Amino acid sequence: MKNKILKLLFGLVAIFTVNISCTDDLNTKPLIELSLEELLADDPQAVEGILSRLYGSFALSGADGPESSDISDNAGESPFLRGIINLQDFAADAMKNRWGDNGLDQLTTTSDWTPENKFFRYLYNRIFFTIPQCNNLLSILPNVDVENKDIIISEVRFIRALANYYLIDVFGKGVIPTENTVGQTESLPEASRQELFDFVESELLEIEAVLPVNNTYGRATKGAAQMLLAKLYLNAGVYTGSTNYDAAATYANKIITEGPYSLATDFVSLFSADNDSSPEIIFPLIADNLVSQSFGNTTYIVNGSLNDATIPLTQFGATEGWGGHRSSKAWYGLFGDIETSTDVRASLFWTEGHNFEMEDYKEWTDGYPSIKFRNTNFTGSSLPSAFSSTDFPLFRLADAYLMYAECAVRGAAGTDMGTAVQYVNAVRNRSNATSITQSDLTEQFIIDERGRELNLEGHRRTDLIRFEMFTGNSYLWPWKGGVKDGTSIPDTYKLFPIPSSAIQANPNLTQNPGYF
Repeated sequence: MKNKILKLLFGLVAIFTVNISCTDDLNTKPLIELSLEELLADDPQAVEGILSRLYGSFALSGADGPESSDISDNAGESPFLRGIINLQDFAADAMKNRWGDNGLDQLTTTSDWTPENKFFRYLYNRIFFTIPQCNNLLSILPNVDVENKDIIISEVRFIRALANYYLIDVFGKGVIPTENTVGQTESLPEASRQELFDFVESELLEIEAVLPVNNTYGRATKGAAQMLLAKLYLNAGVYTGSTNYDAAATYANKIITEGPYSLATDFVSLFSADNDSSPEIIFPLIADNLVSQSFGNTTYIVNGSLNDATIPLTQFGATEGWGGHRSSKAWYGLFGDIETSTDVRASLFWTEGHNFEMEDYKEWTDGYPSIKFRNTNFTGSSLPSAFSSTDFPLFRLADAYLMYAECAVRGAAGTDMGTAVQYVNAVRNRSNATSITQSDLTEQFIIDERGRELNLEGHRRTDLIRFEMFTGNSYLWPWKGGVKDGTSIPDTYKLFPIPSSAIQANPNLTQNPGYF
């Protein structure tokens, strides 16, 4: 089944290959033998292949395998998902990387951020690869006779909204290219965080009604749009200055009560190579060790968290261990004594040969590697491989449960604490964690439970900022601010700097406060 899906999603990649400047937010015309108009006029079914490339832009580095790149950046370092993990998880409290690459140290220690850091540029460039490519297709689709046109248009708009969401969250400003600016040569005006928020909100509200409840695996659904809306509203206080937990609760509740989703019976199954059959995953980024090879995707998480010096690679389906990522006590400390905890999630750290304290974040044996993601089938056998076949669950139902609970704790209209406790206990009991009572359900409990359930899934930095725990010194974690026991960091770090190359390419862009 998964191979059939992948043949659809990645089988026509060659028709939509581009090579663009890393900072050009307008001129991303596909380099193909036919114009896009001619191609689709000749074969309307080619739209499926083009659509697959848009989905694949979040998981793959390029159209021609793991050494190829759609942008003029390093193919191995720059994939979209790799950027999300670097900027959301390694820049936050729980995960640390030891490689010391130029710029990666500044992320893992949350210190010395500058506009020249290549890892900020990588994600910015990926965002502005995906968005203009969506615009190219949207400018043509109205004039093409293709089956389910309205749904496909809505899928493309969802992909564009998702890329813009990361622009809002990570950089807080940018530009808004659309299908109406395709072919425009003058630089676009800077768009504020509020303007970007309003654009993404309006796009998602329009397409929610059009997207199907069920779609081909790996493609956008009504639930995916609702999940992105819920996340947008959950963080509205950060993004716009005005909270909107009522709307966040509304959309989380829609996913829970109207969607076709249910919690997976076993937590580990969600992060195994056969997770494409999970009833919990709302929107995945597809991976396959043959068809969609990438040094990003979950290969980065699985291989990066293993090292044959201390961990048997084949036990987790890998043939390579890169020895890069370990968690710190800021994560496994949330479980208390993980050696005696009954919580399945507490068992997903490799402790043998490793130290509890991270005295040196560059020392592999300091800190516990996470074995949450693995490249083995949960059911049946599988063979180890160099690349991962585990799909990345970008959105899943347990997150919606926890979002509803958070909104209830914050007093959102349409929620009640009794239901919130039921949802939290459903998540906890699935992992054999003890049930809680209503008196336990506080903001501190919610942020801790989100850490226990969702870490390494690209949410942690955003969550800490929303709970006002990321900057300052009210919450310290190992190596925050470049200090072993943690130190205060400035509020400017709630946003990453706009890459210098982007500002040089568009004189209308200005730098975020605190960066030069």
